[in-house]
Amino acid sequence: MLDPEDWDAFRAQGHRMLDDMVDSLQHIRQRPVWQPADESVRQRFQGHLPANGVKLQDLHDEFMQYILPYAVGNTHPGFMGWVHGGGTPVGMLAEMLAAGLNANVGGRNQIPLEVERQVIAWMRELFGFPAQASGVLTSGTSAATLIALITARNAALDEATVAEGGVMNSAIQLAAYASEEVHGCVGRALSMIGLGEAVLRPVSCNHRHQIDLMALQRQIDADRASGVTPWLIVGSAGTVNTGAIDDLDALAAMARTCGAWFHVDGAFGALAMLAPEIAPRLRGIQSADSLAMDFHKWGQVPYDAGMVLVRDGDKHRQSFATADAYLQREEEGLAANSPWPCDYGIDLSRGFRALKVWFTFKSFGSEKIGAMISHCCQLAQALAVRVDREVELEVMAEVSLNIVCFRYCGDRSLPDVQYDALNRVIVRHIQLSGMAAPSLTYIGDRAVIRAALVNHRTDMQDIDRLIAATLAAAHSCHQLPTGVKSEPNVETERE
Repeated sequence: MLDPEDWDAFRAQGHRMLDDMVDSLQHIRQRPVWQPADESVRQRFQGHLPANGVKLQDLHDEFMQYILPYAVGNTHPGFMGWVHGGGTPVGMLAEMLAAGLNANVGGRNQIPLEVERQVIAWMRELFGFPAQASGVLTSGTSAATLIALITARNAALDEATVAEGGVMNSAIQLAAYASEEVHGCVGRALSMIGLGEAVLRPVSCNHRHQIDLMALQRQIDADRASGVTPWLIVGSAGTVNTGAIDDLDALAAMARTCGAWFHVDGAFGALAMLAPEIAPRLRGIQSADSLAMDFHKWGQVPYDAGMVLVRDGDKHRQSFATADAYLQREEEGLAANSPWPCDYGIDLSRGFRALKVWFTFKSFGSEKIGAMISHCCQLAQALAVRVDREVELEVMAEVSLNIVCFRYCGDRSLPDVQYDALNRVIVRHIQLSGMAAPSLTYIGDRAVIRAALVNHRTDMQDIDRLIAATLAAAHSCHQLPTGVKSEPNVETERE
């Protein structure tokens, strides 16, 4: 679609586009963390499908003026709202190479599959999984969780079918267990695989926001007494709200005892295995039957890139491989090199996600990535100390990894419900200021400011800016928003 005489102009424009993106990342502190787009900008994206093309230069100008300034801002070191990785120029270039190659890595006899296999082998080594464990790259932990739970369901149904002499007993009831802090993707996956969220038993947490092991055991005992089969135990390696790490070793032992599948949600916290001082707290992850995680968070890989590992590679493959004629495998030619990634997941057409992961780990090395993770956790501790120094602020949860939940409490003369409303307003003011971008969450029923330190560019000056922005926003809010008369609607305010 590009005419031969256009290549030189295309190359020159490509250089300009690359330079502009590198300049943008290099000087990112000169921009607001986030800024809202006004209606005139939004209207630019309301037009009809164009019949004729425009020049690449004009498209790039439009991107630089109307798209880049109004993204969510997670490349900025002041972005702390959600656990979004900041990306790197290395990953950006890898994405460009992958797009140029335009490989479909669902299968076939091609080296891009070997790149993905190497990434999986690296992670198998990092997490202590056996050689027969399998894995596949996904869009993220939500998709990885779905794949893991499909495999876990099929394994349970196979065992039940064998026990019933080859006929599935429809009366068999399964139960899944996870802490009240578990990510919502677990419940959604249970619904999507046909079991329904009703099989999930939310278990209370201890004062550290970890799953309460005694409460879990009581629930398992009660289910077994009622004829319900304990099927799945989910452990969190870094909860979304506070970054708490469940006692994975104890959960693995409980799963073995009751015959349940042990799944670990390691969306961002699993990669803390790369940080020597944090890795011991993840003991037990090597015993998981499945692990879901992301590279696009603490791995700093550009979006999107997640992965699932499954201990029993045969059960994993049996859950997804098909015998369709057009996917027939051969010993030679393009149909060789089996098994393929499509045998382990829900996608047949797949982008070359592994290249940006491979580039990132090869370029920086595991030690440097681990040091960055340690730095984020050290910054979180430093932020907690800064909050403690301010009489108007208070830390609301133990800082486990890189997430700090705190709250403006002023002189503590107002009812909690009014401070809830005030903290919601403070978060919006900080975001609109462009100085920082925390998010709002709830600890119990209290609204709190949540800072997740994930970006490798973040340093102490960004911590200081967040504190300053919080106090400035609080002091500018001389009265509560109108209409606040009772408890806030927690369901509509949760992230």
